[in-house]
Amino acid sequence: MWKPALLLGGLLLAGLALRSGWGRDALDAPAQAGPTVFVLVGTLACAVGVPRQVVAYAAGLGFGTWAGCLFALLAELGGCAVDFLWARLVARQWAMRRIKGRLARLDQQLSRHPFGATLTLRLLPVGSNILLSLLAGVSAVAMAPFLLASAIGYLPQTIVFALLGGGVRVDRNEQLILAAVLFVAATVLGLWLMRRIRALPA
Repeated sequence: MWKPALLLGGLLLAGLALRSGWGRDALDAPAQAGPTVFVLVGTLACAVGVPRQVVAYAAGLGFGTWAGCLFALLAELGGCAVDFLWARLVARQWAMRRIKGRLARLDQQLSRHPFGATLTLRLLPVGSNILLSLLAGVSAVAMAPFLLASAIGYLPQTIVFALLGGGVRVDRNEQLILAAVLFVAATVLGLWLMRRIRALPA
């Protein structure tokens, strides 16, 4: 669990540096680009593996907490859909022959419990966002429940990191504290759901 905590701490330190005046112009870059450009660039970033938390943080910096949360969520879902469709249309047959071990078990869970398994894995602050999207694309999972579960699973951390970015922008320490508390709560929820999904029959 040290990796997501390190990410949270690193973004918080970067925000404090921005608030102190270092690189202050970076705060205005997303807003100057505009929501459409931000969502398109964020979609590409998520599709190639940039952590979605970073995209949400940048959205909070540029557009404020709630608008940033919306734009970040659109970008995250866009990146998820791109990876899913690429895997399904291009690499499905090749990958299916190579899914073994832990990946095979995960594939079974996704196929039998597409909504619950996807929601659980998206809520966790650990794991590879792009890998799950690619694996779902080459599995038998239907796209609609996968994207819906991904959207719901993305939401807690998207709010957390948009809050963090928005708190940096408006210089509100209580917003930064709230982001940290919600991050811990989302992590605990994800771990609890992981135990539940592991108990489901394969």
